[in-house]
Amino acid sequence: MPCNAQRNAQPWERAAEALAEYPPSVKFVAKVLDVEGELSQQRLVEETLLPVRTVRYAVNTLEQDGHLESRHCFRDARKRLYSLDLD
Repeated sequence: MPCNAQRNAQPWERAAEALAEYPPSVKFVAKVLDVEGELSQQRLVEETLLPVRTVRYAVNTLEQDGHLESRHCFRDARKRLYSLDLD
């Protein structure tokens, strides 16, 4: 079983308003997190088919602006799990 746990139940309309000024790749990563719930960076790369560097940029941008929550994966402490937080 992968390290994703819970589904995110936030309405995308509110998220779209908060992310209006971001590049398309950042919005895409946010949308995947909205639909899939909590994911690692590697799973984001697999789900979006974006390059690792692009996903890393999107995660860093969302995290710096306070739109992303992260925690360590219990199964593999080297991995971090990310979830969208637009409250």
